[in-house]
Amino acid sequence: MTMEQPEGLPPSTPDTADLGVHLRAAREAAGHSLAGMAALTHFSKPYLGLVETGRRPATPDVVERYEHALGVPIGTPADPVRLTHEWLLGDPPVPRQLRAGRRIGTSLIETLESRVIELRHLDDTVGSRTLLPVIRTELDQAEHLARTASYTDASGKRLYTVIGELAQLAGWVASDAGRYPDAQRLYLSGVTAADTAGDRALGAQLLSSLAYQITNVGKRDDALLIARSAVTGAPHASPLVRALLLERLAWAAARARDTDTTRRALDAVDDAYDQRSDGIAEPEWVYWLNRTEIDVMAARCLIELGPPAAAEPLLTRALATYNRDHAREVALYQTWLAESHARAGDLDAAREVLARIDTTAIDAGSARLHRRIAAVDRLIERSAQKKPATGTRRPTQ
Repeated sequence: MTMEQPEGLPPSTPDTADLGVHLRAAREAAGHSLAGMAALTHFSKPYLGLVETGRRPATPDVVERYEHALGVPIGTPADPVRLTHEWLLGDPPVPRQLRAGRRIGTSLIETLESRVIELRHLDDTVGSRTLLPVIRTELDQAEHLARTASYTDASGKRLYTVIGELAQLAGWVASDAGRYPDAQRLYLSGVTAADTAGDRALGAQLLSSLAYQITNVGKRDDALLIARSAVTGAPHASPLVRALLLERLAWAAARARDTDTTRRALDAVDDAYDQRSDGIAEPEWVYWLNRTEIDVMAARCLIELGPPAAAEPLLTRALATYNRDHAREVALYQTWLAESHARAGDLDAAREVLARIDTTAIDAGSARLHRRIAAVDRLIERSAQKKPATGTRRPTQ
C-alpha cells in the first residue's frame, strides 16, 4: 500500500525533521527495527521511514505512539501559545482527495459522526478510566482512514471534523483523568484536523478547551492569551459556541485576577446566549450549555474574585435542578458550593457540603474531582486555623 502525505498536514519543516531524528534515535536506543516499530505503533514501515527522515511531519499521534511504545519522552512539548498564534493568523488548508487505499462513502462518515455523538454523551455518565481507551481507539481508527483511504473533498471535510471532535473529546477526558501532556497533544492535533476540515469554530473549541486546562494546572497568562485568541479567531461562531468560548475566557481571566476582562466576558456570555434561536444551527458538541451551566461559571468567577457569598444562591439553584445521573458534575459543583461557604467564612456549611459528596458513585479516574475535593478540604483547614476560637477576643491593634 502506498502511503501519501496525510491530508491537510503541512509539509515537513526543520522542526519536524529534527523531531524525526529524535524518533529514530529513541527507536534505535531501544533496539527496535523500523519494521518492529511499525508493528508496535500500527503505522506502516514506509510511512515511519518518511517521518524519521523528515520527509513527512512527525504529527502528535506519531510522537505519542513512539513514546507509549518506548516508554520515554521524545523531543520537546509543542508550544501551545505559538501554535495558537499560528492558528489565529493562518489560512485553513484546503484538503485534497487522497488516492491511496479503499474508498469510503457517506454511509461510513455518517456512522462515525453518530458514534462521536454517542461517545460525547457517554462522558456525562461514564468515568474517564472507562471511556478514554474507547475514544482513543475510535480516534486512531478515524486517523488511519484519513491516512489510507480515498474520498471526495466533501467527505474528507466531514472525516476531519470527526477527527477534530474525537480529539477534543479525548483531550477533555484525558484532562479529567489528570493526563495533562496527553490532553495537550490531543487538543493540538485536533486543531490541525479542524483546520483541514475548514471548521473554525471547532478549532476555537479545541483551543479554548486547552486554555481551560492550562488555566487550572498551568501558566495562567498563557491560558488567558489562548482563551482570548479562541474568541477572536472565531468571529462568526454561532451564539452558543460564542457563549462557550467567552465562558472559558471569563474563567481564564478570573484565575489571572483580571477583574475587568472577567466581567466583560461574563456580560458577553449573557448577550451571546440571548441571541440563540431555533433558526440558527448549532454544532452538536455544544448541546450541554444552558442557563444553569452559565450560572455555575459565573459563580466560580465570583468565588475567585469576590464576593464569594454571591456565588452561593447561583450554585444552590443549579444543584437543585441538576441531573443527578451526571454524578461527576454534581460533585464538582458541590465542591464550588463548599468553597463559596469557606471563603465567606461559614466553615461549618462548607464541611457539610463537602461531606455530602458521594465519591463512591464516581469513577476514581477523575483526577479533576479528587483534586478539587482535596483543594477545598485544605482551604477549610487553613481557614479554621486562622479563625479565632468562639469567645476569644481579638487583641487591640
